[in-house]
Amino acid sequence: MTTDAFHEHRALLTGVAYRILGSASDAEDVVQEAWLRWSAVDPAKVDDPRAYLVTIASRLSIDRLRSARSRRESYVGEWLPEPVSDIPDGAEQAELADSVEFALLVVLETLSPLERAVFVLREAFQFPYAEIGEVIGREEAATRQLARRARDHVQERRPRFEADRAARRRITERFLRACMEGDLDGLTGLLADDATLVGDGGGKAKAPLRVLEGASKVGRFLAALPGNADRFLASLGLGPAVAWADARTEVTEVNGGPAAVVSLGGRVVALVVLDVADGRVQHVYLVANPDKMSRLRTPGPS
Repeated sequence: MTTDAFHEHRALLTGVAYRILGSASDAEDVVQEAWLRWSAVDPAKVDDPRAYLVTIASRLSIDRLRSARSRRESYVGEWLPEPVSDIPDGAEQAELADSVEFALLVVLETLSPLERAVFVLREAFQFPYAEIGEVIGREEAATRQLARRARDHVQERRPRFEADRAARRRITERFLRACMEGDLDGLTGLLADDATLVGDGGGKAKAPLRVLEGASKVGRFLAALPGNADRFLASLGLGPAVAWADARTEVTEVNGGPAAVVSLGGRVVALVVLDVADGRVQHVYLVANPDKMSRLRTPGPS
């Protein structure tokens, strides 16, 4: 009975934890800890297993996020969320898929842990304010205030995606092709004048340590990638037997939206996610930290 109740809600717990933490590996640890705590409880004393489990997972996620942010102060360069090819809770509803979009997770990093948990539980999963208040230990009025503050903050910084996902995919395909060919004109033609690039190599792969700003600077960096491929491959521990010309590329669904995935030697080495509006790329997110590649599918032949 205890095991059945947990497995019934496991996907929900994973989805909640991933959205709060932005890390699939941390979310899995939270769910495992939630199971250990749940297995020590007498289920006969729990009126609502779903609410009880979500409370456990949410509180564990909030605590872990606070600890993680302290550790990230020593992170090498910029920190970006851990991308996933499959949405952790297998959600097919558009609302749930939208709530795990990569660029939105980047915005959620600017919220406090409590604000983020409230935003996720309310906006992604439509939990009642009273129930969220019980999760975070706040009165309903205070919970509503947290939710309003978080929602306003996110709306101000929300990614400016094209409404048409097909258009985003086409632009991502053109962008990837220009990157792989080192086509500076092609890249700058796609970038907004005030475009930015955020790279995450985690000190384990070549990536900008600071945010690049402006179409010219971003375009030059991306166009130079093929020419600097040897240094990039060396930083990943891939020897001379692996050549950049052998890279496999694909635009596929990552975190519920189109993204460019690059693999070499049978492993994913880079992910590029674009924030697109008015037909131009506003923000480029480049993930190259090898520790964050394990939950991405390897592309097929180019």
